Order: sequence, then structure tokens, then C-alpha cells
Amino acid sequence: MTARVHGTCAPGFESVREEFERNFSERGDLGAAVAATVDGEFVVDLWGGDADKRGTRAWERDALVNVYSTTKGMTALCAHLLADRGDLDLDAPVARYWPQFAREGKEDIPVRWLLSHRSGVIAPREPMTSEDLYDWEKVCGALAATPPWWKPGSAQGYHAVSFGYLVGEVVRRITGVSLGTFLREEVTGPLGADVFVGTPESEHGRCADMARPLASDDGPRSALGSAPPPAPPVTSIDEHPMAAVTLALQYLPVGNVNKAAYRSAEIPAANGHASARGLATVYAALGAGELLSPAALERLRTRQGEPDEPGLVLAAGTEWGAKWDWGLGYMLNLYGQAGPNPRAFGHGGAGGSYAFADPENKVAYAYVMNRMGGGTSGEDLRSVHLVGALYRSLK
Repeated sequence: MTARVHGTCAPGFESVREEFERNFSERGDLGAAVAATVDGEFVVDLWGGDADKRGTRAWERDALVNVYSTTKGMTALCAHLLADRGDLDLDAPVARYWPQFAREGKEDIPVRWLLSHRSGVIAPREPMTSEDLYDWEKVCGALAATPPWWKPGSAQGYHAVSFGYLVGEVVRRITGVSLGTFLREEVTGPLGADVFVGTPESEHGRCADMARPLASDDGPRSALGSAPPPAPPVTSIDEHPMAAVTLALQYLPVGNVNKAAYRSAEIPAANGHASARGLATVYAALGAGELLSPAALERLRTRQGEPDEPGLVLAAGTEWGAKWDWGLGYMLNLYGQAGPNPRAFGHGGAGGSYAFADPENKVAYAYVMNRMGGGTSGEDLRSVHLVGALYRSLK
């Protein structure tokens, strides 16, 4: 596909634009945007393509799009703000803030295990519908009542959907407002950043529609609709290597992400709607120390667990899955997806969106799109090429 690219690149960063154009012509992008700052100034601010599969709407500069798990970086930030203010102790039991959570062997789970995907609470024991996910009280009640799927703290396993409810409920119990409200009032509003968890109906007209990967346009719906349940249903993480993934998505199905109900709901692990510029703005402020203290910034990007610790969800049973590194709510830069600095941190999402901060090089970056790709699986190279061009431009 050939798409007209709009926006600007600072002198010396033209190669980022070239790679962005190749994402459309060679790598299947439909609509997308990329933004990057250096020392707080935008050096890349590009967008192009279509906001829907039919090509009836152009991707505009202020387009919002569902960024799936890239949302988790924003959710984690809310927890770190409270910890930095002394309102939240990451080593305290979750039950200190959420008493109902102290059931079924979860009494001693510390808050940090929620952020580092070590609590074992990847889903309730009874499957829920995608519509159930719009009912905050119902989901949190079900998670509070369920036993962990593995011994808490003994292993990490990606809490694909439950992460947002678990961390978000702790934030809500402390602040008295929802995660999305807290994020907007304390972070994105003051920064003027277009990032929403629970997108107001007034902003839905800016939302791009997600489209399935090119290879599966005519196949079964997955992330865009109600995926067919596995047969037979998985009930234990021991049943097969990808059982934990199946459990997380079977028991907490995201549903149709192009519906108004989904966009307006708060699913803080999966349904953030953002622009690339908005995400880069937040990560620029975070990396520059404008949002958190130096100690808090170091804490959030400190590895949790042991090196080469097996993962029970992402790429379970593979060599790659055994090397997944987590900080406190953030992906660490083990594979260079965030450039050459191993201390860079951020979060990616299903389909291909990605955002990060590199404090040492004073870089912040975000890429968002509506054509689903490999996302966090490591197979999607659209963002990788953009990041590579960005860092080559710094030299």
C-alpha cells in the first residue's frame, strides 16, 4: 500500500520518515503515526494512511487508536505516582488497600507482584463475557474471589487483561476515583497529552478502527471480535504450553474494540486510546524526571525476578519466553526494541503499538497503528525499523 505521509521531521531525522513510508509500502500499515522527542522537543511527528479499512476516513494528526497493552505503561505510572507521594507502599499486601482481595491464598500478595505479573491472578475461575468487562465492580469482585493460578511470587506470567483491574482497583481504593480519571487529572490533562483510559463519547469521532492482519482479513475474528472459545476449554495452566494465554483471554475476553461501549469502558490493561504524540509526551515527561522522583524512576525499571526466569504466558515454553524481563509495570529493553540503551523502558501492545522512554539519551518515542501485526510477540518489525532509524539519526 502507498499512503501519503503528513507531519514533520527535524533535520537529520529524515530516515525515520523513509522507514515510516516503507511501513505502508512494504510492511502492511493501513493507518499509523509515529512521534519522538529528544530533550523534550519533537524531532519526529508523522502520520498517514487510513483510519478505517474501507479507506473512507484519512488518519488525521489528532487521531486516537486503541493501543492494547501499551496502556499498561500508563496504568503503572498511576501506581508509581501514588508510591512516590507516600500514599502506596509497593511492598504492602494488596489487601491493605483492597480488603476483599485477602481471600483464597491472596492475603500476602504484595502490590509489586501485581505490577510485575507475579501474583498468579491472570483471570477469574469462571469465564466472563466481553460485556462483563465493562462492569468494573463485577470484574474486580470476581478477581478478588479467585485463587491464584500458580503460587504467587514463584513465577511471572503476563496478566494480559487482569493487570488493569488489579492495579486500577488499588489506585481507586486509594484515590476514590477511577484509574482513567486519575490518569487524566494527574498526568495527561496537565501535559495536554491525548491518552485516554475510558474515552469520552465526545472523542469517539477521532478514533481509528482497528483492522485485522493482512494474512487473516478473511479468517476468524480474534482481537476485533468475539473469538471462538477453545475446544475443549482450558481449566489449568498445566494443560499445555500456552494454557495461561488461553485462560487469560478465554476468561476475560476483550471483545470488539471498534464498538462505542468498548471505547468508553475502562479496561486499563488493554483499551487505552491514544495518539503517538500523546504517548511520547507522557514518556518524555517521565524520562525527564518531571513526573517521578529519581528514586521512583529507578525503581520502576529495576528487574523483578531472576534472570532467564521462565515465563508462563508470553512465548511460554520457548527460549524467548524464558528471557522476558519485567520491571514494575514496564517491559525492560532486553532485545533492543527500545534502542541500544539497556536502561530504556516502556510497553508494547498487541498488534504493534509501542512507546518508551530512554532517560540517559533524553529520548521518548511512540508508534501507534490500526493494522494488527505481531505486537509483543517480536515478529512485528514496523516499530523496530522506526526505532533503528531514530537512533541512527542521533549519531
